[in-house]
Amino acid sequence: MAQNIYDDAAFFEGYSQFPRSREGLAGAPEWPALRAILPPVRGKRVLDLGSGFGAFCRWAVEEGAIEVTGVDLSRKMIAAARDRGPGLPIHYIEADLETFEPEADTYDLVYSSLAVHYLADFGAFCRKVRRALSPDGRLVFSMEHPIFAARAEPEWMTDASGERVFALRDYAREGERVTNWVVDGIVKYHRKISTVIMTLLASGFAIDAMDEWSPDQVALAANPALTDEIVRPMLLLIAARPVAPATIDPGP
Repeated sequence: MAQNIYDDAAFFEGYSQFPRSREGLAGAPEWPALRAILPPVRGKRVLDLGSGFGAFCRWAVEEGAIEVTGVDLSRKMIAAARDRGPGLPIHYIEADLETFEPEADTYDLVYSSLAVHYLADFGAFCRKVRRALSPDGRLVFSMEHPIFAARAEPEWMTDASGERVFALRDYAREGERVTNWVVDGIVKYHRKISTVIMTLLASGFAIDAMDEWSPDQVALAANPALTDEIVRPMLLLIAARPVAPATIDPGP
C-alpha cells in the first residue's frame, strides 16, 4: 500500500498552503505546458489518478467531458475536492493507486499530476492504464524529474565562479527515497528517464510528447522564485497513446 501522508494532519495543513493547493491549476506554473499536450476533452471520459483537491476534474467538466472520475488515497483530499466543486458531475473514489484497477477500455483520457513518483511499481501503473484506455485514448502525466528525484534531500552548491548549481548524486541507483518535505519521512521512488520511457514502451504506449519543464520568461517575470527551475528541471511531463498489441516489441 502506498504511504497515505496526505491524511496526516500536519502534512495536510502544510500542503494546503502551497499556491497549487490554494489556487488550483492557476497556481501550478507547469499547467500551460501540460494543457498544451492534452487532447481535447469535450465529449470524453476522463480518469484522474491522484486527483488531490480536484482541480483537474473540475477543469475537465468545464471543458465538456461527459464523464469524470477522480481517484485519490487521501480521504481529506477527496472531501476537500467535493467541497470545492459542489454539485458537479464528478465521481470521486478513495483508493490506493497501487491496487486500484480501473475497468478495461473505459476511458478516453487518463491524467495524473505529480503522483507516479509515489508508486513503487511504475510498470504495474502503466499496464493498468493501458488496459483502461480506449483504442484512441491518451495518457498525460507529470512527475518529479529524475534529476530532481535522484537525491532524497535536494542540495544546492556554489561553483568556483560563484554560480548556484544543483548537486546530483546516485542518479543510476533507482528505488526508494525518503525525504523531509513539509513533514519528515516522505517516501518517493526515483527512476531514470530511460526507465520511465522504456517502461511506457514495454507497456504498449507510444510517446507523443515529453517536456522537461522549465519556466519561460513570462513565467519568470511573474514569479522570480522559479529561477531554480532554469538551473535544473524539477518536473517531467509526458503524453502517450496506446498502440495496437501487435506492434509492441516484447523484447528479448
